[in-house]
Amino acid sequence: MNYNNKIKIDQIILSALNEDVDSGDITTNATIGDKVLCEGKFLVKEDGIIAGLEIAKRVFALIDDAVEFTILIADGSPVKKGDVAASIKGKASSVLTGERTALNFLQRMSGIASAANKYQSEVKHTKTKIIDTRKTVPGLRILDKMAVKMGGCGNHRIGLFDMFLIKDNHIAVAGSITKAVEACKKLRAETDGKLKIEVEVENHAELDEALKAGVEVIMLDNFAVPEMKKAVEFVNGRCILEASGGINMTTVREIAETGVDLISVGALTHSVKALDISLEVSLLV
Repeated sequence: MNYNNKIKIDQIILSALNEDVDSGDITTNATIGDKVLCEGKFLVKEDGIIAGLEIAKRVFALIDDAVEFTILIADGSPVKKGDVAASIKGKASSVLTGERTALNFLQRMSGIASAANKYQSEVKHTKTKIIDTRKTVPGLRILDKMAVKMGGCGNHRIGLFDMFLIKDNHIAVAGSITKAVEACKKLRAETDGKLKIEVEVENHAELDEALKAGVEVIMLDNFAVPEMKKAVEFVNGRCILEASGGINMTTVREIAETGVDLISVGALTHSVKALDISLEVSLLV
């Protein structure tokens, strides 16, 4: 992980702690002495993929760097109900203050990783790669996308800055796909000249125009499966094809079998179900 990402993650964690703790954990402060020690275990309560243990560890380090957090199962690994993913030892006040924030990150990231793993498993017999979208919780994108990769899928663009993606509204304002692509190529030439250009198309005529405009990626938006097959045959490897639009676990296999290169799935991050994980603590004597 690069230095900038570490700073961003610390900012996310500190923001979450500030939201939860604010002026102080009044229940813990009232009921537990500052010298009381405890130990605990992070218990997995359903099968899935664990993700976010390093983030949970960082939560406690930012609260109290004397807390001992030991990762027992690496991020990105399969887990089963009853597994202990990590252990913790230290001041009970520090552990209990960080408990919910750590679990919120850990459960959400594990839920995303578990979903990603299921999607990619559905298409493993094809060449298709499942990727995420920008449909993430505001402020948590870096963690959401980390979890997607831990689950075995790929990341699409991180934001509006690292790839040109010409969508229907851009086309409507620019006047045409060709004009929009030309404008993006002009800006690309004036800057680093490396960023890919992708165009979203809704029919075969737009697909033909985008291909002639010379882009690296074309997104087939809400194409029916037969039309998707025709698009794959028509393009014949001349650019990367991405399928998008309302794709779910019941449709992803058939779509992958059309031969598209990528399938973007917003549900990986916008409709995630948290993986059930709890922290069980006991007094250390």
